[in-house]
Amino acid sequence: MSLLSVENLRVEFPSHQGPVEVVKGISFDLGRERLGIVGESGSGKSMTGRALMRLIAPPGRVTADRMVFDGQDLQTLPDKAMRRLRGARLSMVMQDPKFSLNPVMTIGHQMSEVLEFHGRQNRKQRRESVLKALRSVRIDDPERVYRQYPHEVSGGMGQRVMIAMMVILEPDLMIADEPTSALDVSVQSQVLDIMDDLIRYKGMGLILISHDLNLVSRYCDRILVMFKGRIVETCEAGQLHQATHPYTQGLLASVPVLNEHRNRLPILDRIQLGSV
Repeated sequence: MSLLSVENLRVEFPSHQGPVEVVKGISFDLGRERLGIVGESGSGKSMTGRALMRLIAPPGRVTADRMVFDGQDLQTLPDKAMRRLRGARLSMVMQDPKFSLNPVMTIGHQMSEVLEFHGRQNRKQRRESVLKALRSVRIDDPERVYRQYPHEVSGGMGQRVMIAMMVILEPDLMIADEPTSALDVSVQSQVLDIMDDLIRYKGMGLILISHDLNLVSRYCDRILVMFKGRIVETCEAGQLHQATHPYTQGLLASVPVLNEHRNRLPILDRIQLGSV
């Protein structure tokens, strides 16, 4: 049974030259599995995630023939009901924790606020739940982090806090938008392993948005490849290197490999791709 069903999703914004469509009629279904959406910057992958969360405000315009989450129509759901859905059953991890966390509130206060908004627990119980969530993302001293402000923690620690905040209510679906793009390579795997463990343990669905093909093929079950606002290829993660679309093949060919002997990396032929 599908947890999320999307048909003909479109996102457009006005411009001086007229409406510009950045997502052009994409469709997919998602169960309690890990789905990767990959593509270069500007391909529409982040806008897809924001559209699902109803985070695109006017003058942006979102339309779809169907956008249903566990039987609920996300397009017609009242704003109050949508706010209740976000965090509790739908959550999204943004790219950079320094911009996603409130700089004038302690981490503990911000995480407790999520539980308070959704009417969960008394103050003492909320504190214990926050500390438990911080421990679940392998933070060794949760009491200290609870009292700190976002600028007092590293990028990797901030990203762990964001993941803890998103899973504290045990949502059914998490959308992770470039969750490790601001992190050092040595920290990326740690953060993704933590997120993957939580998702498997809690039986959640995941949409992992990234431009890193190897990362997505490692952590996802299925992959959607987006180019110029469209899905150009769908495949199992383990079959990514057997992709047939020229754009996907171009992305794979341009990935640098250790100990390779190519003098230069190939580039995408955008004129040719424009006619595909």
